[in-house]
Amino acid sequence: MISLGIEGTAEKTGVGIVDSDGNILAMAGKQLFPEEGGIHPRIAAEHHAEWIPKLIPEAIGQSGLAYDDIDLISFSQGPGLGPALRIVATSARSLALSLNKPIIGVNHCIGHVEVGKLDTGAVNPVSLYVSGGNSQVIAYESGRYRIFGETLDIAVGNCLDHFGRETGLGHPGGPVIEKLAKKGSYIDLPYVVKGMDFSFSGLLSAAIREVDRGTPIEDVCFSLQETAFSMLVEVTERALSHTQKDEVMLCGGVSANSRLREMLKVMSEEHGAKFYMPEMKLCGDNGVMIAWLGLLMCKEFGPMNLADTGIIQKFRTDEVDIPWIDNTKTYLKLSGDLIAKGAESNIVKSIYLGENAVVKDRIVKNYRIPEIDSKIRRSRTKEEAKLLSDAKRAGVKTPVLYDVDLNRKAIIMQEIDGVMVKDVMNDEMAFRIGGEISKLHSADIIHGDITTSNIMISGEDLVFIDFGLGRYSQLREDRAVDLLVLKKSLQSIDYDLAVKYFDLVLEGYGDESIVNVIGDIESRGRYTH
Repeated sequence: MISLGIEGTAEKTGVGIVDSDGNILAMAGKQLFPEEGGIHPRIAAEHHAEWIPKLIPEAIGQSGLAYDDIDLISFSQGPGLGPALRIVATSARSLALSLNKPIIGVNHCIGHVEVGKLDTGAVNPVSLYVSGGNSQVIAYESGRYRIFGETLDIAVGNCLDHFGRETGLGHPGGPVIEKLAKKGSYIDLPYVVKGMDFSFSGLLSAAIREVDRGTPIEDVCFSLQETAFSMLVEVTERALSHTQKDEVMLCGGVSANSRLREMLKVMSEEHGAKFYMPEMKLCGDNGVMIAWLGLLMCKEFGPMNLADTGIIQKFRTDEVDIPWIDNTKTYLKLSGDLIAKGAESNIVKSIYLGENAVVKDRIVKNYRIPEIDSKIRRSRTKEEAKLLSDAKRAGVKTPVLYDVDLNRKAIIMQEIDGVMVKDVMNDEMAFRIGGEISKLHSADIIHGDITTSNIMISGEDLVFIDFGLGRYSQLREDRAVDLLVLKKSLQSIDYDLAVKYFDLVLEGYGDESIVNVIGDIESRGRYTH
């Protein structure tokens, strides 16, 4: 079977042709470069309208096929810019009707992951997908691709491009920033990781302010790049630790940055995971990924009716059933006294004054520059020690704190004899967890990483561990983000039960108005182009 795919979710127009064996038969594309400002939806749509009729015959010519040899028309159904998506969908429908061929619309984000797997041979990776419009950490669990982490505001590519425009570096900003960064030194910029999510708007504003006050542009570019990429890699590492997969893949247009590739590769190797990145021409938006995903979807579900081919501007990655994944897991293996190797630290068995203990050792992260790494490790060690004590005073069970070693960036604490909640989750436990989180928030404590791996059941007690990303805040948005981290974690246990469990968590939490705040964050943070 041979599929022709049409891509046009933002500024790139692409047409690709792929057969069912994964052979790429043609790849044609044209990118829009705006003269000033960002990507305007109307201009992007006009660009697609101009180039799709030219790229289709170009791709057919490359392939050496006749139009009648095409068996399926595939197109990007979303997410993306509304006017751009409509041009793509209309073009695909017109082509399918004129050739009397079946048609299928696919999810753009999943296209990036699947073509990456096709090109690299990765089987079941944790994927960091970064582009101008999307920044997501994606992994397959329970029949679908799940978003383990994402931006809470703007995508990293958008951040770099916006900085480039505001400082006169031009568009796209990424390549120029990467070049200037090689000549720069570190200055302190905001590092914002909230559980499994990241935020770039504050970082962007701070970087622009530094330029405005006369800080050398090379230093700002270096620090912006190092800070943004460290945030992305940390959250990817967090997802890798949580899922215990042994593959990491980088995809999307920002993959062009050699420093990001280096950082992700180092992190993967430190965890004993294999690192993959598809050929660069397949990382940016392209028609090949749409054609290939169309074949995978059509094989499982058949083609679409024309009535179902409307665009979905905010098409969620986790809305699509994915039955073709081999979900056999080759878990990362731990050795010696190592209990866990997390994104934050190594957890090692120990003895303290004759009592069983664990040492949470915030080891050096070699993917981060020393200035960022030392600052984060020291500040988080100090804050976690205080949070453990304050959480206990709020009535929440936590490990007893034995000692803090700021030179080593380590905490020695009680070993909890119990099991992780993710292994024994039930309705009653979900309700109780909500009540315990409410106690934390009432004391202005934001845990920062409430996953089902960071709550244990010991006897009858729920014990909250790993306050490594914790902080103090009275903001309702920070409380909502805390709960959202748990929601994503529940989805990784059992997606079908996650909705019920999370509803019970919210019932136990006891504040109905928080639901509106959570909904606002989800609609603001996901899948915006």
